[in-house]
Amino acid sequence: MEPITVQDFEELARQRLHPATWAYYSGGAGDEVTLGANRAAFERIQIVPRVLQGVQTVDLATRVLGTEASMPILVAPTASQGQACMEGECATAFAAGAVGTLMAASTESTRSLEDIAAAATGPLWFQLYVYRDRALAASLVRRAEAAGYRAIVLTVDVQRWSGIERFERIEPAQRPATVCGNFPPDTDIEAAVLTWDDVAWLRSLTSLPIVLKGVLSPLDAREAVARGVDALIVSNHGGRSLDGVPASIEALPAVAEVVAGRCEVYLDGGVRRGTDVLKALALGARAVFVGRPILWGLAVNGADGARRVLEILRHELEVAMVLAGRPTLESLDASVVKLS
Repeated sequence: MEPITVQDFEELARQRLHPATWAYYSGGAGDEVTLGANRAAFERIQIVPRVLQGVQTVDLATRVLGTEASMPILVAPTASQGQACMEGECATAFAAGAVGTLMAASTESTRSLEDIAAAATGPLWFQLYVYRDRALAASLVRRAEAAGYRAIVLTVDVQRWSGIERFERIEPAQRPATVCGNFPPDTDIEAAVLTWDDVAWLRSLTSLPIVLKGVLSPLDAREAVARGVDALIVSNHGGRSLDGVPASIEALPAVAEVVAGRCEVYLDGGVRRGTDVLKALALGARAVFVGRPILWGLAVNGADGARRVLEILRHELEVAMVLAGRPTLESLDASVVKLS
């Protein structure tokens, strides 16, 4: 039977992927408390539908930093997609464009950022890790701009890698080789220690919009706005950075309130259903990013699998909005949900 939910793709991917790859993709930091919290928090939020609203169709089209998207569901940056399928990020870029949405490509992509751009059929953003060698980061930013990427997504929540314990328990000799298409394998990729002054440094390198990924605190959101950041992604790195922090959806309302429309706010972490998307939009996100589900789709059926995952989420969001009596994205507000 063909998979009909994101969870179906998850189980099929688990069966097909190398055990070490599955551990790397699916694992979280520490005791994986935050990893589990991302899903549990969504499940605690209830939808409060309006009836007799005459809603038959809905309009999902949106704009993110001026770029049109067919729906508020975007593709998150995830590393090492080549371990899911041979075409890796090139397949993902094709799939995202096929459904009219946007992909953010990772610094640690299997394929080079230029190859991804050549394969893309839709808009791209570039996610940036800043390593100890700042010249490498500067080079990546310039390459992304030259290749047509439309924004730089600076990840700010992994100044030290905490590790994925379920992956680290697998002997190195039993792990598939890790390949990065953006720099040679002997490159020093020790993370740099970043400060708020580095936002200005990044701004000096590019005219592209700057997005900060990994914001959970309203205090940081306020500082980001003051520093002229164009957008924020409320994220706990999929539970892969500091364990024990809030679920992304729990942190979202306070961040959105502080930002108050002065920059765009997105969310990632734990999105598995169209109803999750609705909840995030109601609580202040302009769009959501999905990561692991795309990897599952790639593992099951390459670009077609990734495309199908996005189509499932889009269909579920459409149905949820009709049944909630909300015809447009603008009609989604906090009255749509009940926080337990």
